[in-house]
Amino acid sequence: MSSAGAATAQVMRLLRQNPDGVEVVIHASNVDPGAAALSVCDVPAIEPRHVGNAEYAEFALDFCRRNHIDVLIPPRRLTALAGRAADFAAIGTGLMCSPPAAVRTLTDKVATYESASAAGIPVPPWRAVTDAEGLYRAVEELSRTDEILCIKPSGEYSAFGFRILDDRPLTLATLLAAPQPIASVEAVAGALRRAAEAGDRIPELLVMPFLDGPEISIDCLSAPGGELLVGIPRAKQGRFRLLLDDPAPVAIAERLVRHFGLAYLTNTQLRHRHGEPVLLEVNPRPSAGLFQTAFADVNLPWAAVRLLLHGDSGLRQPPRLGTCLAVAEAVMEVSPRTIAPDPGPAPAIRAPEPVPAPVPHTPGSIPVGVP
Repeated sequence: MSSAGAATAQVMRLLRQNPDGVEVVIHASNVDPGAAALSVCDVPAIEPRHVGNAEYAEFALDFCRRNHIDVLIPPRRLTALAGRAADFAAIGTGLMCSPPAAVRTLTDKVATYESASAAGIPVPPWRAVTDAEGLYRAVEELSRTDEILCIKPSGEYSAFGFRILDDRPLTLATLLAAPQPIASVEAVAGALRRAAEAGDRIPELLVMPFLDGPEISIDCLSAPGGELLVGIPRAKQGRFRLLLDDPAPVAIAERLVRHFGLAYLTNTQLRHRHGEPVLLEVNPRPSAGLFQTAFADVNLPWAAVRLLLHGDSGLRQPPRLGTCLAVAEAVMEVSPRTIAPDPGPAPAIRAPEPVPAPVPHTPGSIPVGVP
């Protein structure tokens, strides 16, 4: 099971082991029949692979209608679903998603940096390029500070496409060290030239300084409109995670949540430049490491479900911070299962009965979508 698959399984566990004692039935879907999430959910289904936003949204609506989904938590295809909350509500499904304007901006790193910078939030210098000539110019301009540079797609590609730009000759020490995502400027320029000659579509790429660690990831729960209810920052260094007892990164995340009007589960990532925190990216979706917030004595996935269904997260105590976690490989035994050929949307949860505010629920059933 991959780390992403293990993270999904942990989120499903938190939903099932919710503090209200509500029985949860988890529907999960993926374009890949072998996806780990389909092995640990209750009801697996296959999504259509190559469809546009309108077609995907109709597929998701039909899936939720036929399966009586109460809550849909989409970890992908947000641009297809954002803005359709009323359509889902009409069939009895709560859609856990931020506003479409925020989703459009935050799935484009150039637009994210421009908007955040205008709001006074510190961002790193960057250049957007789409060809070899633009790459050379960007490297020349940004190299004047003697910082190590990197390149990555401007769109939402996770870590795919990220490379540290390094033109130094390979040394034996580097060869024998752990592999890193490194490419020379000339190699990247050559790839761009060949793609242009072949008529391939070249996505917008960002050239920027390779920011110093530790990376700080803030998992956020916010009410619609951008009111941050809780933010849990974790510093990531190797296999260790520290749940920071530090209000500074949370304050930056709070400003971003308010600025973009984010709702429910989102994630802000910071790194450091010249010792000061700067924005790396904002994800208008739950992070893969969301389950780690359970070590702060909060169940954020379930709190988000309660907030969506009843306007009350159920959180009464501040998170317990300052804990150091060690990330270990997760190994799980799964039973072979038949996956329904009928397509389905991103993971979902369903709840027949409303969740009373501070008191435990009467056990019921809830289908939900999880990352």
